[in-house]
Amino acid sequence: MDVSFFIASRLRFKGKIITAAISISFLVMIIAVAVSSGFRNEVRKGISTLNGDVQLTSPDLNVLKSSPIDGNPSYLGEVMELEGVESVIPAVYKAGIVKEDSQIHGVLFKGLPREDITYMSKDDSTLLAVAIPSRLAELSGLKTGDKMLTYFIGEKVRLRQFNVVSVYDELLEADNRMMVYADMSDLQRLEGWNEDDVSALEVIVSSDCRDEDRLREITSEIGFMASVYSEDSDRPVVAYSAVSRYRQLFDWLDLIDFNVVFILILMTLVAGFNMISGLLIMLFENISTIGLLKSLGMTDRGIAKTFLSSSAVLMLKGMFIGNLTAFAFCLIQGTTHILKLDPENYFVSFVPVHLDMGLILAADLVAFTVIMLLLLIPCLFISRVDPSETVRVR
Repeated sequence: MDVSFFIASRLRFKGKIITAAISISFLVMIIAVAVSSGFRNEVRKGISTLNGDVQLTSPDLNVLKSSPIDGNPSYLGEVMELEGVESVIPAVYKAGIVKEDSQIHGVLFKGLPREDITYMSKDDSTLLAVAIPSRLAELSGLKTGDKMLTYFIGEKVRLRQFNVVSVYDELLEADNRMMVYADMSDLQRLEGWNEDDVSALEVIVSSDCRDEDRLREITSEIGFMASVYSEDSDRPVVAYSAVSRYRQLFDWLDLIDFNVVFILILMTLVAGFNMISGLLIMLFENISTIGLLKSLGMTDRGIAKTFLSSSAVLMLKGMFIGNLTAFAFCLIQGTTHILKLDPENYFVSFVPVHLDMGLILAADLVAFTVIMLLLLIPCLFISRVDPSETVRVR
């Protein structure tokens, strides 16, 4: 065994306060990383559910007023084969006004193939079935099993009565539109369209492709495919990414990431200064030991290695406790959503958490490395210890 490690195994920090401080620092760091990752996942998933990650629409980019596009264009196969693309879902959009008693509410109908509406039972064959958001249910008093009277304003006013088959919780509750999901064929008949006419084709990509750079790259690739592989019979389309449509949300996520970086730096410095204080106390308490080791021929570097090894063991212990506590918190919060948020300000109704082990391990490793480098500062004290003054012969 290396003599430095052997001596280090006999040295101990006496204060439990330092261990607690290290644990709290790593607890805060891991929770910050988990919450940042959670916000990013929830907001991106919400955006993907609302309008897809990439939309193919008519060139005027207005899915409510534009002419329809082809629901099964000739270039669809090439788009599906792109790396990162999981599915392409046709959608029909229609604005409506819901009237319940004396109250009226503007809503946005989104028609999808029945099998793609996750808020509806696949076995439910109810005609004119819709799934409404919880916010609309609260405002109007509608519930599952009720009839929903809706007006559609166009060249002439059309009236339809839909059957509410489910109420769902919105993923992005701060979005001003209340999205009502309906069977696509019902809205196509309302518009007088053929079964192949849709407002948009929504491309869903894998979760690891939803960062800004990759989304822009995939959008360009999809637009290129739609241009090169289209036939004369295909109606013109343009590719529009979620980054462009929800620019403010992506900027908000970047701001959260900036705050997390600040927290990581702050907590690393706090943990570092606590460790420096503890190591200095340990060095002062062991001045005679340092002098004895020097008199026996041990170098300053070897002595510093001894005390740094003991410090590393303490820090790893604090890191383990902090990580374990953070994982427990994330498990409880992810399961119960006990900590709530105001969706008007945070876009979601609870504190989202996601354990990205890659980011967590990176945060741990960087913090550990920085703190160990900071501990080199108090080790300079070792070179000032004079064995002739600290070692007394009796």
